[in-house]
Amino acid sequence: MHMSDTLISPAVAVATSIVAAALVVVATRKIGRTERHNTTRLIPLMGVMGALVFAAQMLNFAIPATGSSGHIVGGVLLAAVLGEWAGFLTLTSVIIVQCLLFADGGLMTLGCNVLNMAALSCLVAYPLIFKPLIHNHNSPARWAAASIATSITALAMGALAVTIETELSGITALPYGRFLSFMLPIHLLIGVGEGLATAAVIASLRRYRPDLLFDSTEPTARPRTQFIAITVVAALLVASVAGTVASSRPDGLEWSIERTTAGVEIAESQSPLHHRAARIQRTTALLPDYEASMAGLVGVGATLAVGYGLSLLIRRR
Repeated sequence: MHMSDTLISPAVAVATSIVAAALVVVATRKIGRTERHNTTRLIPLMGVMGALVFAAQMLNFAIPATGSSGHIVGGVLLAAVLGEWAGFLTLTSVIIVQCLLFADGGLMTLGCNVLNMAALSCLVAYPLIFKPLIHNHNSPARWAAASIATSITALAMGALAVTIETELSGITALPYGRFLSFMLPIHLLIGVGEGLATAAVIASLRRYRPDLLFDSTEPTARPRTQFIAITVVAALLVASVAGTVASSRPDGLEWSIERTTAGVEIAESQSPLHHRAARIQRTTALLPDYEASMAGLVGVGATLAVGYGLSLLIRRR
């Protein structure tokens, strides 16, 4: 669901960037003021969970009978482990690393991508759907249903947001209704896949390390060092094989654009801001499109460092 710069206008880019930046500021203050007792546990977990989600996003899975593929967003999982605000910051750091280092998503659309993926999943879907559904319920089926329902809702809201941002920009020939008719169904299917994956991970945590879930009242029985080490190794393994096992089909957004335009490519905007953003991204993207064989490992390391540094900064504040 990473939007490219060809879809939005400078006005929409500026507006969404301001909102996304404001949410980042609010998130850092929320964590510092209301979750002080959790900042010690957040320092290593934000980094390792961000690295795991980065690696998982590289694994595009095929959507049967569509010719499309999808990847998890990871917002619901991050919010379940870290809390909604820390989950939002962690997923934002993943999106920033993907944009700057790998040119995955445009620089102008960075604000859009943060809102569509991180904010809608962590700050909207998780508190409004996931938390009420699991409130005072220990049933595994209830937790699995909450994971799936929240993931589907988050992906659907993200798909709707993409079409609205594109329509408000008015720089493409994508008819809103037709574009949405492809975006919404395909992302509902992707949401099912993400929901199943999220439910599986959360079920494992509830069985073996329930103390790691954010709202858990379970006492910490074992050090988190083992979990952190296992998570880092898992992220590195997934990133190292992602290029060979991931589906080569276009993702949900690309597939929807192809169907909407009947395969005709969207013309690039000629605005000065578009050109400036493209030049900056060409400079920062050392491994564009994950071309190098070590791109996944580099991305895991970068996300781990950014997440750890961000959580350490929050603790010091």
